[in-house]
Amino acid sequence: MTLIRLVARPMLASTFIYGGINALQNTAALAEASKPVNDEIRGLAGKVAPQLPVPQDDKTMVRLNAGVHIVAGFALATGRAPRLSALALAATVVPTTLAGHRFWEHKDKAARAQQMTHFFKNVSMLGGLVLAGVDTEGRPGVAWRAQHAVGSAKREAKHLRREAKAQAKLARKSVTS
Repeated sequence: MTLIRLVARPMLASTFIYGGINALQNTAALAEASKPVNDEIRGLAGKVAPQLPVPQDDKTMVRLNAGVHIVAGFALATGRAPRLSALALAATVVPTTLAGHRFWEHKDKAARAQQMTHFFKNVSMLGGLVLAGVDTEGRPGVAWRAQHAVGSAKREAKHLRREAKAQAKLARKSVTS
């Protein structure tokens, strides 16, 4: 792991660990604020994957989100499964942002500006998490390796076909002579 990743990952993860701990300490207040988004998540899950057990209690949803923030945050900070943990955190940022920073609902200019700042801060963090989620640390990614394997297989098949034709040609010559 490079020095940049060693420093940047804990920096990116710190807000999620702090936010997860804060959410566990203020579950009731956050459950009320997140109710509209939780209802949408439950409705969407009911349509897309009805067999998926989605908690009906808003406090449980907040605690689950907090748990993902804490566990994935520590995993990202320590470099354990950094891509998976970054993508898990990214998946939680969208509902957290939509539930917690609904700037479009505020009439007061100051409150609206403050919520808008937090909203776009979260959008920025989402961008960082997506980058961390696709970071292969300089190694080729799965898509490149798959494409490279297909190219190698095609070249090998072409080589084997030429070799088989040459062997068949030699066999014909030996039979006819």
